[in-house]
Amino acid sequence: MPGMPLRPLTVQERRRIWDGATAYILANYADPLDVDEVARAALTSRRQLQRVFEEVGGTTFRSYVARVRMHAAARQLAAGSAPVRSIADSVGYRQPAQFAKAFRRRYGVGPSEFRARAATAAGERALAA
Repeated sequence: MPGMPLRPLTVQERRRIWDGATAYILANYADPLDVDEVARAALTSRRQLQRVFEEVGGTTFRSYVARVRMHAAARQLAAGSAPVRSIADSVGYRQPAQFAKAFRRRYGVGPSEFRARAATAAGERALAA
């Protein structure tokens, strides 16, 4: 029933599913991932996994995967000079244009501009030290 508190075992089980699913995503974000595959890895059903992402994570499966991929891409862009195309591929995007669009949506700037800003900020920090 809506509004009723969850049983402690239900809460524990959903946390176990969340932990298993997110660990699997973090280890495999560069691969094509779908809900069914991650549900199998977390030993649950597709619907239960979607419910866990909503209730425990406050997000959707797709949004979580995109966030993990974008965070990894941002780290790579800030840390090195690998081509954007290579970074896109390394975080699970086979089409650089799709990657650039998703990155811009997440960070408000394209990957190249993000890298330039990160390099400028790093240079400023080095000068201040």
